[in-house]
Amino acid sequence: MSQISALIQKVAPFGASRWEPTCFGDAPRIPLIGRDDVVRLFDHIDLWDCWPLAHEDGRTVQHLGRNWWFFLSAPVFADPVERHGHARIRLLSIGDGGWMDHGNAFPDGMTPGSREWAGSAVLMDDGVTVQHFFTAAGRRGEQAMTFEQRIFSSEGRLGDAGPGQWQEPREILIADGVRYVYDKQDAGAPGLIKGFRDPAWLRDPATGLAHLLFTGSAAWTDHAFNGNVGMATLLDGEWKLGDPLIEATGVNNELERPHVIVRDGHYYLFWSTQTHTFAPGAVAGPNALYGMVADSLAGPWRPINGTSLVAANPDAEAKQSYSWWVTGEGVVWSFVDYWGMEGRTTAECPALLRSNFGGTPAPRFSLNFDGDSVTIA
Repeated sequence: MSQISALIQKVAPFGASRWEPTCFGDAPRIPLIGRDDVVRLFDHIDLWDCWPLAHEDGRTVQHLGRNWWFFLSAPVFADPVERHGHARIRLLSIGDGGWMDHGNAFPDGMTPGSREWAGSAVLMDDGVTVQHFFTAAGRRGEQAMTFEQRIFSSEGRLGDAGPGQWQEPREILIADGVRYVYDKQDAGAPGLIKGFRDPAWLRDPATGLAHLLFTGSAAWTDHAFNGNVGMATLLDGEWKLGDPLIEATGVNNELERPHVIVRDGHYYLFWSTQTHTFAPGAVAGPNALYGMVADSLAGPWRPINGTSLVAANPDAEAKQSYSWWVTGEGVVWSFVDYWGMEGRTTAECPALLRSNFGGTPAPRFSLNFDGDSVTIA
């Protein structure tokens, strides 16, 4: 292969910035999670992916002295992997007196999927209107569970009981089959399915435009590992699908829950991924929070810290937490995944599937931002 053709292959389609890490160096490590850190909020319900009710500029909303958080939730199963097939969005709040449970966010039968997967929620600048963006997985009433993913929004209001009074959800984005895979996915497994999910709100302070970032899969390739970060823009009251910001064809299958924090003129794009979603032959990283930084939303995007690795689970407990969300205040939330494994695996010790799955919020930590550098505070 000539040098010129090799360079051409490195150019990402549709103007996306390429994510292809070559090393990760001395990765910053999240503190070890111990038994005292695993505080279950429910005995009968597991919690995982979470997102706050946030202002348009990204600040976490405080209402009635509380912060309002949405979690994916499911009944406790012997094998926690089953939770993905039963997920509902649940509303909780935290403030004086600790956590309070406010039940399922949406009434039974209101959302159009067989499950509800992750999204984001924003309090508009009028101080009352709430826009809740979420993923509908499968179809309501389907006989056999599929992994189809559709992106919806529901408008609500912020009242004395928190965010609620949701209107009928509206599908706002449809994959085009050119930039983003459109596939009903009759079968699949965690880490291997294609993405069109995880809508995350952003108001660009430079332009005033509203955007949604989402987990996508590249449609221009048949490579099995084809993750990307997609974007849509609100124009004349309608969401318009745009080009991907980041693409990782041949590198990683899932760049999950992407979201942007704007600090001091820098745009920090964060996502979560796991070792097992890296392609064979790629330089695989740990289960961790990754990211890239740019001087504008349009990019080009360059790896944060030179490697793209922001915060990784410690080697001793590589799966202790996952699904990191960075708030506008720079505080990182996640959930406790498999903790206290001490080198054991669930394949070798099946009882650990239940006993060592956290299913609850993980200890939070903060980030320091300094140009292209983002470090654990």
